[in-house]
Amino acid sequence: MVAGPGDEPAWKQRAVERSTRAAKLRAEQRVERFLDAAQAIITEKGTTDFTVQEVVDRSRQSLRSFYQHFDGKHELLLALFEDALRRTADQIRAAAAGHSDPLDRLRIAVQLLFELSRPDPSAQRPLFTDFAPQLLISHPAEVKVAHAPLLELFAELMVDVEAAGRLRSGLNPRRMAALTMQTAMFIAQSNGAPDDETIRPITAEEAWDFCARGFAASI
Repeated sequence: MVAGPGDEPAWKQRAVERSTRAAKLRAEQRVERFLDAAQAIITEKGTTDFTVQEVVDRSRQSLRSFYQHFDGKHELLLALFEDALRRTADQIRAAAAGHSDPLDRLRIAVQLLFELSRPDPSAQRPLFTDFAPQLLISHPAEVKVAHAPLLELFAELMVDVEAAGRLRSGLNPRRMAALTMQTAMFIAQSNGAPDDETIRPITAEEAWDFCARGFAASI
């Protein structure tokens, strides 16, 4: 078949695709270097209080390159936050996969999410303790996007519970997944508040029991 006058030659298409792939790979590598530099600074300082210039200097890249990939510090922190939540989802998925019963898989997911969300003075997690609460107030839509991998995981697990006939009739699995996930995280994050419950903090088992009684046909 003869190429029409408006068609690009095959060799040119291949050359453009190859150069595009190479440019994409270089951009991804630069982004990773910025993210790694920012994470290293956060780990050292124990806070998200750093400047863009510090990240640029640590990454050994240029300020111009930084602003080619990020609008500013907020977008950089958001990228780190999204990455952290995606890794959390992967960790929970792997832990739950070792159980055959759908309700057991969901129980493991809820309890592990609870433990990972609990305030830990010995663990420096400023992305969650400093940045996330501010983000929730100022950019709720971005928080929703960041939590998408976790929600998808919990929705999958809840659908499996429904398929096994263990979900109360008339309930929407995805809505129950969102309610369960948000409840477990909120209870865990509020568990360090100075009140009477601090003496005997709410446990992951109690959080699971509370959530499960809301959606499970039987527990």
